[in-house]
Amino acid sequence: MVLNMREYTDRFKDLNISIYYNGPLWDDGIKGIAEMVKTSLASDDLSSGASKAIFSVFVEQTTNMIMHSAEKELYTQLDTEEVSTGMLALGHKGNTYFIQTGNAIKSSSAEYVKQKIDHLNTLDKKELRQYQKEKMRSENDNPDSKGAGLGLIEIARRVTAPIEYTLEPIDENMTYFTLYVEIAQEVKE
Repeated sequence: MVLNMREYTDRFKDLNISIYYNGPLWDDGIKGIAEMVKTSLASDDLSSGASKAIFSVFVEQTTNMIMHSAEKELYTQLDTEEVSTGMLALGHKGNTYFIQTGNAIKSSSAEYVKQKIDHLNTLDKKELRQYQKEKMRSENDNPDSKGAGLGLIEIARRVTAPIEYTLEPIDENMTYFTLYVEIAQEVKE
């Protein structure tokens, strides 16, 4: 079956999506996408602060997907046989960039993720900075997490609107987690 790729291209263009990826995620693979993001941001003539914020959030979101995806694919040609899977989209609406990611997580983590994001959305920038300092000194409170639990805090500090998300049950073991963030920026003059 031949897909109508022009239809997809037109749809992404209508949604102002400049980068879209769906599939396996591993560190070296993401480096290539990260280079595309850097190049895309550089060509958009953004302030360095805006570019850094967008790129930092992109890195945090993709890192979170690599570390926490409950769906794994086998890739024997890589150093590891199990590779996380997920999707990401980067685009803009006027002077606001958006990054959306999606991946399956363990259903046992869904309530923790919900509570964490809901809490982060109640904090202002100063409170987020203080909360991040406290978390850096404390132990990770998520038993399913492989990291320090700071990624969502870093994202919340850099975005310019509340974090949006959905948690959709797939089955009793997995939940599909979609994360959407926006970063407003100033274009260089």
